[in-house]
Amino acid sequence: MADVERQLRLLRFGDFEADLRSGELRKAGVKLKFGGQPFQVLSILLEHPGEVVTRDELQKRLWPDTFVDVDHNLNTAINKIREVLGDSAESPRFVETLPRRGYRFIGELEAPVQPIVPVVTVEAERGSYSRRVWLKFAAGVLAVSVFALGALAVYRWHRPQRPQEQAVLTAVPFTALPGRAISPAFSPDGSRIAFAWNGDPAHGDKGFDLYVKALGSETLLRLTQHPSEWISPAWSPDGTQIAFHRMAGTDTGIYVVPALGGPERKLRSTRMPMTNVFTPIDWSPDGKWIAFADSASEEERARIYLLSMETLETTQIPINPTCIGEGLPAFSHNGEHLAFWCLRGGYDAVLYSLPIRGGRPKTISSFRAFPRGLTWSADDEKLIYSLKSLGSGLSDELGEVTVESGSTKQLAFAGSATLPTVSPRGDKLAYSSLLTNSDIWRRDLLQPESPAVELIPSSRAQFDAQYSPDGKRIAFASLRTGLQGVWISSDDGTNLVQISNPTFVSGSPQWSPDGNRIAFDSHPGEHWEIFVADVAERKPRKLVTNISDVTRPHWSRDGKWIYFRSNEPGRMGVYRCPTSGGVAIAISNDINGINPRESFDGKTVYFASNYEKSTLKQVALPAQPGTESKVDGLPRLNNAELWTLSRAGIYFVPADAPRFLRYFDFASKQIHPILEVDKDIGDLSVSPDGHWILYSQFGDVNSDIMLVDHFR
Repeated sequence: MADVERQLRLLRFGDFEADLRSGELRKAGVKLKFGGQPFQVLSILLEHPGEVVTRDELQKRLWPDTFVDVDHNLNTAINKIREVLGDSAESPRFVETLPRRGYRFIGELEAPVQPIVPVVTVEAERGSYSRRVWLKFAAGVLAVSVFALGALAVYRWHRPQRPQEQAVLTAVPFTALPGRAISPAFSPDGSRIAFAWNGDPAHGDKGFDLYVKALGSETLLRLTQHPSEWISPAWSPDGTQIAFHRMAGTDTGIYVVPALGGPERKLRSTRMPMTNVFTPIDWSPDGKWIAFADSASEEERARIYLLSMETLETTQIPINPTCIGEGLPAFSHNGEHLAFWCLRGGYDAVLYSLPIRGGRPKTISSFRAFPRGLTWSADDEKLIYSLKSLGSGLSDELGEVTVESGSTKQLAFAGSATLPTVSPRGDKLAYSSLLTNSDIWRRDLLQPESPAVELIPSSRAQFDAQYSPDGKRIAFASLRTGLQGVWISSDDGTNLVQISNPTFVSGSPQWSPDGNRIAFDSHPGEHWEIFVADVAERKPRKLVTNISDVTRPHWSRDGKWIYFRSNEPGRMGVYRCPTSGGVAIAISNDINGINPRESFDGKTVYFASNYEKSTLKQVALPAQPGTESKVDGLPRLNNAELWTLSRAGIYFVPADAPRFLRYFDFASKQIHPILEVDKDIGDLSVSPDGHWILYSQFGDVNSDIMLVDHFR
């Protein structure tokens, strides 16, 4: 009975275990510092999973006869709960806020283990005393059993209901090809899938081309002969043509090709400063329009346009000034709405639906994540999406949102899932599943021909390695515990210690000039924030400034300032504030500025503009916004992380050669080759003496198209 009672007072959800009797909360077996009123509030919500617990009910339970500021106490308690659980108000996994009503626990509780009821045999001739003892014992066992079964029934009735298919559906490979298969799109009759693939062994050129494969067949039909950086297809409503968005330097644009093969035709050129995943297009059900994302110039963010298939003229949808980028347009099957993603900065995305016949976009739901795909269900009542959420590392997750209510559910499929598409009848789901990892490597710059050495081996992704000023230690980001955090080690990868709060997603570590502190970005609640931790004490403190949602810190050479990227709408770009906190000062007018770094002489700030295919810019100190300029003679970077300063120049990875490390000399403006690696480079750090370079490198990158049958 003691075991039964213990099972009934232990509630498990995710990695957490709440002991309602002792008032303790554990994560992965580790007791957390969490108690008092926040634990009491959480306990009440756990007692009623899936039900709305009103603020009045919470007040009656917690403060029945006491005059207190209930709103303040509840808000404080809920914020503390979300902080400990790593939850958020915008995209909750555990605790949902219902404005002006109350709160609801929406996580999935593990069912209590049903106790085994012992079978007791009592001989009838033992007399009345024995019978009374047996009856009391049996009654006790029966009462506990009924209570346990009742608790299980209540749990099953009240727990948040996930789609039925999550328990029974299985995704199987539609493709099993070497290399990467991406961007699936069902034909109008649901019998074929168009997709891009970069692993054709018959052609030496590397890049994606467009293919079609029928369900139940292994025969591939190749439709293009132009290996590209990226391709995203969309079928015409009659199934005779396939439009596709190609990224391929000067050939980037929207094309159309016969679905059974034939010459391709370019409809228009495009510019895409956003990530590749924002390139998907969609063809309207009436065949009149193709929706796509494009940018007016290479310096501006992507917006949604409609391309007329009759005139080839374009129309921009209503502009939302809060969006720094728009993409992934998807027409509803009835042709009445166009859904799309709005990116507000960092991991802050909003899902909109726009009436095609006129009107303003309607907000469906918002997320603290980066969008990676969007498609409608067959009945147009739901949208299936893919997101890269906080803490998911290199993984993308599928979910669905009800258009009318904005309620969301996660679709439980193993592995990474991006760019989903649903068959016209709604019975099949296809998506691209990416398999990859990231490791930290070291190379000898004085002997570039020597082999690379892997540091800090792990089965989880690791990146953002940075040498300390004395070169004896390394700070880096790692998912080795399951949640991305900041760690430090010796320069040989030994003596690992986590320096960030283990319950928050953290990354982008940077050493102070004296090597005693590390600044990093973290996500403890509603926004990204910057924390500074003393290396000896390992107690992070928040950098308090007047800018919210800040990332990518970097120290000034004198240790008096911290530079950072602001994602706050209306104040996006590069700023700096005192290391003790205070008012932040804008460094430039470039809203796409990221990853700022001060020169060794303290006279110049360098930063990247745009995350991918980045332009490196500079501004003289004291910086005056509007005086920034491109670094003359330096080509585009592969991304905003692939550069690092030395006293006399810049080590960088160019956009057109992602596996080559090169050096730009400030004095001569000459570019020198340094070394080549066998896989794409992720980020860079050079030791203070110029002897070693650290970089992250993706492991083997493969992706398949996965197919789910009987999806609805």
